[in-house]
Amino acid sequence: MSDKIRIDVISDVVCPWCIIGYKRLEKAIDEMGIQDKIELEWQPFELNPDMPAEGENIIEHISRKYGSSLEDQEKSQAYMTEMGAELGFQFNYNNEMNVVNTLDAHILLDYAKEQGKQTALNLSLVKAFFTDGKDISKKEILTEALKRVDLNVEEAMLRLDDLETRERVKNKERFWTSRGVSSVPTVVFNSTSALNGAQPVNVYKQVLTELLNKKQIL
Repeated sequence: MSDKIRIDVISDVVCPWCIIGYKRLEKAIDEMGIQDKIELEWQPFELNPDMPAEGENIIEHISRKYGSSLEDQEKSQAYMTEMGAELGFQFNYNNEMNVVNTLDAHILLDYAKEQGKQTALNLSLVKAFFTDGKDISKKEILTEALKRVDLNVEEAMLRLDDLETRERVKNKERFWTSRGVSSVPTVVFNSTSALNGAQPVNVYKQVLTELLNKKQIL
């Protein structure tokens, strides 16, 4: 049995609550000083798997999908921007942002896992979208994200055209949805328990403490 806590973070790189949830989880782990006891892997989830290549304006998208008014969206974005700042992440919302398809991003994250740089690439992609306002479905933007974390661009980009890789990532998505994951972030601990949504730091600490105590008993 591994002496580490296995954490699967099911998320999408265009999900604001996912980066907030991760940053809170990261803070919990850092404050507990248990970085060496954690084995974390990002798992794919597409919020908009049918999104066309050109994407959709963020205001129109959220209005269509969730029925939110412009005023509601602006309040929500201001709230998320404030929470992000408290956690060291910068949201730069504007009405010209486009919500895009993220399958290629997830395929590159699958590659980055093999290189031990999955978290670094995930954060690079999230920053590109939410902080820099870039279209992370475009290959030139994906290339920039790969370069920022010193990954082999040529090797990584070949994965986008590999049918076996694409199907593996889609199968991972189907696996998690078959297990009841319908919203993100969902954080799964040791494949046995899960927390939905961006939980407070103290909630993550409580779960991690219980799991560590259980390992000591075993």
